[in-house]
Amino acid sequence: MDIIDMKDIAIYGAGGFGREIACFIERINIALIKPEWRLIGFFDDGKDVGTQISHYGTVLGGIDELNSWQSNLNVAIAIGSPSIRRALINNINNKYIVFPNLIDPDFRIVDKSTFSLGEGNIIKVGCSVSCDVTIGNYNVLNGFVMFGHDCKLGDFNVLMPSIRVSGGVTIGNENLIGVGSIIIQQIKIGNNVTLGAGSVLLTKPKDGKTYIGNPAKLFKY
Repeated sequence: MDIIDMKDIAIYGAGGFGREIACFIERINIALIKPEWRLIGFFDDGKDVGTQISHYGTVLGGIDELNSWQSNLNVAIAIGSPSIRRALINNINNKYIVFPNLIDPDFRIVDKSTFSLGEGNIIKVGCSVSCDVTIGNYNVLNGFVMFGHDCKLGDFNVLMPSIRVSGGVTIGNENLIGVGSIIIQQIKIGNNVTLGAGSVLLTKPKDGKTYIGNPAKLFKY
């Protein structure tokens, strides 16, 4: 693939996670025989146009500039909040914008014939899925996340590193699962649940609530 054939990609979010995604894109390109992605810069509503983001590029604008972009552009959303990810996607209405799946080269799928994947997902190093696993749209699997058999993941979820999801688990939308958490088999998680770092979820949580500990219990502020 000549450089002229590479796909333009930008990152929405110019903070630390944005820089991580820039590294991730480089890692994907290096693993390919012919690099696929040409990073053109960042979009961020909180930084001035032209702001240099490490050695990766500059800020091209915010949501208004992205919605007025006049050529095909792939965009990776580098935002760690599930609700903000949803709001941002809902506010991008430019027909030229595409949300690709960015998948680490070592992502392991035990049974590809029963695996389903939507769009706009970020699946980083060390992740794996067993058989009959479905992943929806705009999720982040932020490294070393493992799914057992017959699991379903909805949309706009953020799973931090080193999470273990047992078989038969269903996770809805806009959930934030903390670093090193464990979800035992057959648990059903609805929407807008936060599971604290290192927690072990043994029972069905209530929507919109935060759970922490081992076993994970409702956290009241």
